[in-house]
Amino acid sequence: MIHLPPNSPTAPVLSPQEFSKFQELIYRIAGIRMADSKQVLLAGRLSRRLRTLNFPTFTEYYQLVTNPSQTRELQNMVDLLTTNETYFFREKAHFDFLASTVVADHPKGTPLDIWSAASSTGEEIYTLSFVLNDVLGPNGKWSVTGSDLCTSVLETAARGRYLLDRTRGLPPDYLRKYCTRHSGADDGWFTINEDIKRHTRFFQVNLNKTLPSGLAKYHVIFLRNVMIYFDADTKRQVVSRLIERLLPGGYLIIGHSESLTGLTDRLKNVKPTIYQLPV
Repeated sequence: MIHLPPNSPTAPVLSPQEFSKFQELIYRIAGIRMADSKQVLLAGRLSRRLRTLNFPTFTEYYQLVTNPSQTRELQNMVDLLTTNETYFFREKAHFDFLASTVVADHPKGTPLDIWSAASSTGEEIYTLSFVLNDVLGPNGKWSVTGSDLCTSVLETAARGRYLLDRTRGLPPDYLRKYCTRHSGADDGWFTINEDIKRHTRFFQVNLNKTLPSGLAKYHVIFLRNVMIYFDADTKRQVVSRLIERLLPGGYLIIGHSESLTGLTDRLKNVKPTIYQLPV
């Protein structure tokens, strides 16, 4: 078989039949329903990978990622197809609720544990950490666990190192208090301070499968702007798994464009997009 050189100007063409196979694969792995309108997006995100591997067709790449011995390349594909748009203090009302209600009502001196279940590149994790540090202090008994299906974004989150143009939503005083701006060769970058990072930990978690034993039970779980990609059955399964990781009285917080209506009767709606497991 003749392979195209990596820099060939001829881009591989994704047929509807090939797209259908990738749709089924990403749904089976991650529970994500990729609409037919996303064919161009999928082709664009995977084309560079095909060129890197010197594959002239999407069929060959599909055969590679479905080979049981190629789990690393399968993860590469998932990373490329997973949307990870996020920023600091996104949907700020949730963080106001965390400070004014969750932390305020929590028994003083006892651990407070939060799980960011789709943490992406870490902005949500560190926003949660800033809020908790404000109220409970750097020596307080609080922790934030971050998880995601995508390994590359988890690596970014664990490093806590960002370009200054990623400060969208981050108040200047937080940038001064909790981050270190770099100069010299690293000019244009900032890093989350260690006294914040030491309260965090990270897991790769596929919410579409049985959750790993390393996850504990939590006072608050954030799962925002993720379930919009799931069908109703997948949503019900994911919510059921998350409820099993909530402590009695704990909160599940979802995105402002999402709802748990028809998905569970075990949680009560205390505010729009904020649900609580009764004690």
